[in-house]
This record gives sequence, structure tokens and C-alpha cells, in this order.
Amino acid sequence: MTALESVATYLPDQRVTLDEMAAQLDLSPMQVRMFKRYHGLAEVRTDRDGSLLDLLHGAAAGLPELRGHEHQVKYVLYARTLPAVAPYPTNPLHDLCRLLGLEHAVAFTVTHHACASGLLAIHLAGRLLAAEPSPDARALVLAGEKRFTRDAQVNASVVFGEGAAACLVRAGGGRDRLLAYASSVNTGLDLDRPEVAVRVEQEYPDWLGSVITTAVARAGLHLDDIGLVLPHNVNVASWQRVCRRINYPIGRVLLDNVPRTGHAFCADAFVNYGTARERGLLRPGGRYLIAAAGAARGATFAAMVFEH
Repeated sequence: MTALESVATYLPDQRVTLDEMAAQLDLSPMQVRMFKRYHGLAEVRTDRDGSLLDLLHGAAAGLPELRGHEHQVKYVLYARTLPAVAPYPTNPLHDLCRLLGLEHAVAFTVTHHACASGLLAIHLAGRLLAAEPSPDARALVLAGEKRFTRDAQVNASVVFGEGAAACLVRAGGGRDRLLAYASSVNTGLDLDRPEVAVRVEQEYPDWLGSVITTAVARAGLHLDDIGLVLPHNVNVASWQRVCRRINYPIGRVLLDNVPRTGHAFCADAFVNYGTARERGLLRPGGRYLIAAAGAARGATFAAMVFEH
């Protein structure tokens, strides 16, 4: 059974408020007020002088379980929202593998599910490790991107921030065991068309709510058994709508990082995992759920149920 052996995150120290971003991103005062009051967004983290390699290395360096076990890492998966994050021939993933002593590992990028690619990467890592003959084999899953274009900084109801996560995955373990995974891909949606974007906005709670309840059912559980939801940090309002749709208490969704970090691409869930662990919200035997959604040539929704 796939398990998270260790999770580490990295958030740059620099903070940028929505008011500071307004002029650069050409946001009107009304848009700024909407982001703050309705969507619950306030600021994001960034490292103006740091590279993507610095960002990812900041997370990977926080994994003490990796040191001394580099030879057991068979795969390195980089979960990405954006199809391109660096100019050719720069390859931050391979540069990171060299820094960490993981040149021997099979390294590749997962982008197929946009901001839900982090969960897909965990799923793929588990499938790959299940076929490995050694029970000590591990996979390293990475997430995190730079805000290097306007589209990577702000969207209709999302403000993106910089942060990174690194997860050491094993095929078995005593904690953070994956009980179920569910995903749904709605292809053929041209999100650049206004009428399609409106439809996605209207049906978003139904689509994400459906994949959440599917994952819970596959785990043989009920929603009442889920003590905590670790969300993607798009905004507060969307999670209020999803919780009403599935009749789940909004107080059990860890939304505290939304105004502090914004949407850190695929790293959100793991940043929230770190916060939950620091606050003692994850207890032995407790079940929690990670959920995410992505938009890229369609809409993708995913959820995973874990037992801590």
C-alpha cells in the first residue's frame, strides 16, 4: 500500500500583498476588493532572486529520511501545473537530481492534470514502487513553480504564490497510508470561451464534490469518517460551495493558508499537510482527505484518502 514516508515543504520569506501586486498585474480596485473579501486572499510568498532549482531544493533539503538512502530512490517525479517552467535547455529537475545525488534515478515530469498533478504523481509513484522487487525502494515526488508570467500570477479567482514540497513515497509503511484515489477528467472544455468558463464555475462544486465522495467510498468510509480535508488553496469561497454541496463541515477544511500563501500550484496540499502536522491535527489512525482541481485543456478533479 502506497505510503508517505516523509513530507517537507519550503516557503520563501518574501511576502507580496494584493495591494502591491495590483499595479503590476493591472488589477482594478474592485478586483482587489473581490479577491480579499469574497475569495479570502491577501498575500503570497515569492523569491524574486531565487530560481526554480532553489525553490525545489529548499523543499528536498528538508527531508532527513532522504539522507543516507539516496541509493534506494528509484524514481523522481516532478508534479507540475504548467507545461513549461524553464527555457530550453535548462532542466531544473535533472539539476536537482545531481545536487541530491540521485542521478541514477528515473526522473520525469507529470503535467497531465494541471494543479491536480501532485496527486497523480503520488498515485504513479505508488504504482511504480509496487512493481519494484525491493521493499526498500522509494520515490521522490516534488511540486512547486515560479510565478514567471502573468498567467502564473493571477487568474479569474486565483492568486498564485511560490512554494515547494517534497514527498518521500514507499510501497508500504505504518503511517500516511493511501487508502483510495479518485480522479475525473472533463476533456474538450475550451476554458478561453466565456460560456464554457461560466459553466465550469457553476458546476465546479458538483464535479469536485463528486470526486471527493467517490474517493471516500472507495476507501470504504463515509464523509463523517474524514476528520480533516487538506485543500488546494484556490480561494475560500469555492470551498464553501463544495462543502455545502457534499454537506461537509467547512471547519474541517484547513483554509488558514489561503490568505497567507495563495495557490502554490501542485504544492498546496503538502504545504497544508505540514501545517496540519505542526498543529497536531493529524492523529495516529485518523483519516484525512487531500483534494485538488486543475484546468488545462479541460478540467481535472482529484481526491485521495489517507490514514495517518
